[in-house]
Amino acid sequence: MNIKALRAFRLVVTEGSVNGAARALHLSQPAVSRLIALLESELKLTLFLRSGRRMILTDEGQAFLHEAGRILANLDEIPRIANEIRSSKVRRLRIVTMPRVALSLVCPAVALFTRRFPDVHVSVDLRTRRDLEQWLVGKEYDIGFGGTPVTHPAVRGNSLVKVRLEVLLCKDHHLAGKEEIAVEDIVSERLIGQLPGLLLRQQIDDIFDSCGLKPVYSVITSSSQIACQLVIAGAGITIIDRLSADSFDHTQFVMRPLLPARWFNFGVILPKAGDVPPLAQEFIDCLKSEVDNHLVPGSIERI
Repeated sequence: MNIKALRAFRLVVTEGSVNGAARALHLSQPAVSRLIALLESELKLTLFLRSGRRMILTDEGQAFLHEAGRILANLDEIPRIANEIRSSKVRRLRIVTMPRVALSLVCPAVALFTRRFPDVHVSVDLRTRRDLEQWLVGKEYDIGFGGTPVTHPAVRGNSLVKVRLEVLLCKDHHLAGKEEIAVEDIVSERLIGQLPGLLLRQQIDDIFDSCGLKPVYSVITSSSQIACQLVIAGAGITIIDRLSADSFDHTQFVMRPLLPARWFNFGVILPKAGDVPPLAQEFIDCLKSEVDNHLVPGSIERI
């Protein structure tokens, strides 16, 4: 694989044109065009549609951009890693988490970890559960935190906490006085949901399907955190678990358990092969401590 061609591909996208990529690479425009053509030939993919001087990213190109970005990000890290190796014995912990619990649980756990181990360099990244598992398989990270059980055969999951799905709504909503809210009560409400394919969306759609109902989402987003903020802003209601909403001011909304009741697990995700690295085990202990700070009987419970 030609690394310069990969860089040219990414720069055409980020700079918006072959001309911009050529300037960034200090190459001529024809040279960049040849690199893109070489990459497409090698991959047997059509990465761009040509329209005059415009380069329009195809669906194949968009999918490849995601993977190419990961490869190039790792290559960009090589000089820094080499410098760390030369200069000292730097200890590092690389963490990846699902966005859904990043603010409420993982961030406080990282803060606790850094207080206990101030000499350790920590990195935290956000990925969907599917991507999280794949990147752990590639050993891009030391430890992950996300939905369990896991689906990839090369990783293992250890559940730490279970959460019940609840309805998050404004305090003055006409359903706020109910102790529990059934899916039949909300199917005609203004629903805020996640994009199709995301874990939470799948979980919620499964609940509606089990009741023979089909929800219509008024607003969709890729972020459960944005969904919560949209509820606070008055855009509608959403279904979320209390742990994922714990980073928000609870005086601004109410949460009511959803019927039928559904519980889902979150836990530590690690590569299946090998022992748990010592620093990863220390971080697991920090996660367990933070889980204890969030426990709510009937909503957030230890496993």
